[in-house]
Amino acid sequence: MKLLPRRQFIRNAALTGVSLGLGTSAIWSTNLWAANKLKPSANAALIAVDVQNCFVSSGTLPVPKGEEVVPIINALGRVFDNVVITQDWHTAGHASFASSHVGKKPFETTQLSYGQQVLWPDHCVQGTQDAELHSDLKLPKAQVVIRKGYNPQVDSYSAFKEADRKSTTGLAAYLQARGIDTVYVAGLATDFCVAWTALDARALGFETLVIEDACRAIDLNGSLAAAWKEMTAKGVKRIQSSDLI
Repeated sequence: MKLLPRRQFIRNAALTGVSLGLGTSAIWSTNLWAANKLKPSANAALIAVDVQNCFVSSGTLPVPKGEEVVPIINALGRVFDNVVITQDWHTAGHASFASSHVGKKPFETTQLSYGQQVLWPDHCVQGTQDAELHSDLKLPKAQVVIRKGYNPQVDSYSAFKEADRKSTTGLAAYLQARGIDTVYVAGLATDFCVAWTALDARALGFETLVIEDACRAIDLNGSLAAAWKEMTAKGVKRIQSSDLI
């Protein structure tokens, strides 16, 4: 009987399922893992939420380890045909700033015309370095940047609607006009702008997936657990970047 060269034998064994003493499941595990990866279609978009200087360690409203999402989002951007970036873009003296309310401190709450508002440190003020996108964020496929929070009297967490729940950013119409029916959400912070974006996307009829390890949270008084509970209840899917890349 003619013996096959070792390399050819190993290649044939992998193709035919020969175990080589490892078991068939071991032979097929890598191929199965690759086959199970999600592949965003041309009708899907990545929304990179507020990856800005103000939300990383050196910023005015730092999200713990916020800068860690940058290389993950850069890698994710390479597997999407459609990419959207959002950017917090507040006026000086914005109504959501604690400094705009006498006697109030950051992370306390107050009542504004549209309801209860968390008060934040001054952050992401228009035209400042603090408001710029992180310098290491590289998303060359991004077609649109949605700036939000520029109404001085209304905060805006979601990429779709401002906090008054009436004013829209125009993103939904843009995505619908492009035939986008699925959005993957990543960025800062999980429990505020990411969650509000995901919940609004779901309410608008988009299939919505949040990439957990491509986000970081503020986690203010249990806000992270509450956000995930609500997102899950509304049908938002929770995945990892390894499901895509």
